[in-house]
Amino acid sequence: MLPDAEYFATLPRKRMAAGVLLSDDRGRTLLVEPSYKDDWEIPGGTIEADESPYSAAQRELEEELGLSIKPGRLLVTDWVSPRPGRTEGLMLVFDGGLLTPPQTAVIQLQTEELRSWAWCTEPEANERLSDLLARRVAAAIRARADDTAVYLEVGYLCA
Repeated sequence: MLPDAEYFATLPRKRMAAGVLLSDDRGRTLLVEPSYKDDWEIPGGTIEADESPYSAAQRELEEELGLSIKPGRLLVTDWVSPRPGRTEGLMLVFDGGLLTPPQTAVIQLQTEELRSWAWCTEPEANERLSDLLARRVAAAIRARADDTAVYLEVGYLCA
């Protein structure tokens, strides 16, 4: 093994996931209902080995919803602490923009992983999302409105 390779093999590994904030013309957020857990999520998922976060966000939109959309800019980077059964991670949220009625009409769920999807107001999203993801989505909505990007730790704004 090369000296650099030995060094890099000792570095910590982090989970990474990319999600996409999609909205309609009424300001509601698109949420998906996974079949494998109780809480809802925004579209997205794990970033695979050697895949960029942006590519993962785009791939997940295609896989989960059948939508060929290029996400916009990064809205949120959220570091999440380790917990039993999970390593620490970085969760990224990209701006998916506004979905038009024709785009919405062609949504096709990945039925192996998702039960349903829904447009949700922020209070409705808060009821369906985990507390952590509700904070992250609210931060993404604010970042989009403020034309900025934010860094969070466990869903809370830092600095």
